[in-house]
Amino acid sequence: MDRLAQCHCGSLRAKTSGDPLTVSLCHCRDCQRRTGAVASSGAIFAKSEVTLEGDWKVFERDAAEGRKVRFRFCPNCGTSLYWEGDFSAELCGIAVGAFADPTFPPPLLSVYEQSRHEWVEPPDGVVRARRGLVSSAAAADDDKPSET
Repeated sequence: MDRLAQCHCGSLRAKTSGDPLTVSLCHCRDCQRRTGAVASSGAIFAKSEVTLEGDWKVFERDAAEGRKVRFRFCPNCGTSLYWEGDFSAELCGIAVGAFADPTFPPPLLSVYEQSRHEWVEPPDGVVRARRGLVSSAAAADDDKPSET
């Protein structure tokens, strides 16, 4: 299925083909600050199924284990639309809200629950992890950062 995600002003767009590999909610503090929301919702796609159009700027930050993550955002309206990290060269994330599609697939994962706002409850049936995508709920007592 082809989908279109775009920034607030519409000048940066991500066209996708196929369904996302997964959809997640991220409660990490970096995503809270990046989005201005209590959690971010991201769809993971193979980069080969995504085409970016328009101008963008890049914000790069440190991730876990000395890796980097890069966010592409619109230089006009500031929307953070697309991200990629050193943890997987073949994958990228796209902000689910940018699709503006209420029929978009629901999240399968809820990550960084250690910083989830207590009043936010993920949908029933999602896999929940205290830390990032490569962590597990069993590692709940380990406070070392993981991948986002």
